[in-house]
Amino acid sequence: MLSIKIGDTLIGPNSPIFIVGEIGINHNGEISLAKQLIDVAVASGCNAVKFQKRSPDVCVPQKQKFLRRETPWGSMAYIDYRHRIEFGEAEYREIDQYCVKKKIPWFASCWDVESVDFMDAFDLPCYKVASACLTDNTILRCMILKNKPVLLSTGMSSMKQVHGAVSQLDSDNLLILHTTSSYFFNPDEINLQVINTLRHEFDCPIGYSGHENGYAATLAAAALGAVLIERHITLDRRMWGSDHAISLDPQQLKQMVRDIRIIERAMGNGIKTIYESEQLASEKLRNCKAM
Repeated sequence: MLSIKIGDTLIGPNSPIFIVGEIGINHNGEISLAKQLIDVAVASGCNAVKFQKRSPDVCVPQKQKFLRRETPWGSMAYIDYRHRIEFGEAEYREIDQYCVKKKIPWFASCWDVESVDFMDAFDLPCYKVASACLTDNTILRCMILKNKPVLLSTGMSSMKQVHGAVSQLDSDNLLILHTTSSYFFNPDEINLQVINTLRHEFDCPIGYSGHENGYAATLAAAALGAVLIERHITLDRRMWGSDHAISLDPQQLKQMVRDIRIIERAMGNGIKTIYESEQLASEKLRNCKAM
């Protein structure tokens, strides 16, 4: 299985797990909140943070644009809400400078070609294909032209569709993420064995993007060999917004990163060894000499 580089960091089976704090749209359109979430990711030991970039007029289906939505800023058309929470160049310039100051890389899921091109203004280490965009070959081909690593989320997709997307991308510069795009926690639908299936199907690194409550399944994904872990983060899971409830709060995130690092050490090298720390137990408990 190949490795890829995000910035200066090598990601693959022989490297530490790369942990991404998915801010997404949990900033609710507030740059101050975005900065607080970056701080949470840094304090927890994440390797990068990720946002989501959309062109609302392109991404929002026509039938949804003028549906009313109750928001913290009052009742408004859905399209107006999407514009209200979308960051533009000025906000991303500030985010870029803040991440440089905090010494943490950032990148974004781009939901349309205009958003992919928008990110040209920033020297991002990679691009991310959201699960919703896996079947959009126009976006995939646009990302390929950027000559940077691509992360591909595979939620709500069949293996045939995943193969179709991979055929449009550069497999030598690709990382595939097992994802279940359900925001209602059901352990029976997380299906972590797909990590092994993807590893056998594709000659590229395999990671995990989780949307479950808590992080037990995420730790299992780490033990199964996921080389990149992505989880949504929030200041408080009770905050208003579509992704906060399935996000990790600061304490959960810190604990998850800590536990992943413990799991990495605990996996060992696979060679059966009698450790020095076992000798005392052996002398105390065994009646016969070792063979």
